Amino acid sequence: MEYAELREEVWRANVGLAEAGLVTLTWGNASGCDHERGFVAIKPSGVPYDALRPEDILVLELETARAIDGNLQPSTDAPTHLCLYRAWPSVGGIVHTHSPKATAFAQAGRWIPCLGTTHADAFHGEIPVTRPLTREEIDEEYERNTGRVIVEALNACGLQPLEMPAVLVRNHGPFTWGRNPAEALENAIVLEAVAAMALDTLALNPEVEPISGGLLNLHFERKHGEDAYYGQR
Repeated sequence: MEYAELREEVWRANVGLAEAGLVTLTWGNASGCDHERGFVAIKPSGVPYDALRPEDILVLELETARAIDGNLQPSTDAPTHLCLYRAWPSVGGIVHTHSPKATAFAQAGRWIPCLGTTHADAFHGEIPVTRPLTREEIDEEYERNTGRVIVEALNACGLQPLEMPAVLVRNHGPFTWGRNPAEALENAIVLEAVAAMALDTLALNPEVEPISGGLLNLHFERKHGEDAYYGQR
């Protein structure tokens, strides 16, 4: 079956969200995109993670959002995922959660500052928050406009999607991404960890200075740069 491999990857990412403690009830979703063949696989809306099966994952046409395989309703966040995939050909997996620490920053409208090397290993700087949606953006194509403000927030940083694989949607919660669903899940796990560290650090020292640019660049580049040397080859 031509969709089976991506469906399996997306199913594993969704199950991984629950196993990592990043979702409560059904508050979250993961998807994957095959840009070459033009389709997206995404979690169905409202299905509990412990009941989810690979065959439940919906397959949508990337450009039209038309359902091309599956009998359930896709996640209500599907238009957001599709908007991001259309904007970013380098992204092959997206995760959305309401994980508590990252969501606290989103609700406060605060960027997550880069205070240490743990953060710098995954995100090339502070993690941005979107602007508030206008009333018109809320009333018409809300989910698609959520994707648009995520793209807008990342563009304002001057970074590529894989340099800053997370944005906080103001008053809503975090979205993360990667080259595939597994990488998007990993970034969601790291995001929640660094959000928790930032909250604790700011509680201990509200005047703490961000990490220096040199140390930030070194830690990010040694894992993600052209001459990366972290891990095994």
